Amino acid sequence: MGPIAAMVIEAFAPDMTHFEKGRDFAAWLGLVPKQNSSGGKIRLGQTSKMGQRDIRRALITGAMSRITGHARQSSSAAPWLQDKLDSKPKMVAAIALANKIARQIWAMITKEENYQPDQTAAA
Repeated sequence: MGPIAAMVIEAFAPDMTHFEKGRDFAAWLGLVPKQNSSGGKIRLGQTSKMGQRDIRRALITGAMSRITGHARQSSSAAPWLQDKLDSKPKMVAAIALANKIARQIWAMITKEENYQPDQTAAA
């Protein structure tokens, strides 16, 4: 996440304490799939796109640039992201990455912590 996305979140996002967990923040942004479940069978559809458009756009743009950077440098991404890229279209992987970034942002703001890079991804 860069300074522009951080500025957009600071400008348009409500106080993070309004959200009980990171998934609630990601859902508010419209980064989680719609649920069309019935009779105990879980069916997930397209992303809802019901949330704050500017923040969602900034996070998805940042995620796509990270995916494009890995492709340009011919380097592998984090294992979970590489699995997504191998099995899904790039935009689906970018939305999954944006969802993860949104949850990390919520955690950092609510716990008042700095970003801690994943040590397993660097190895």
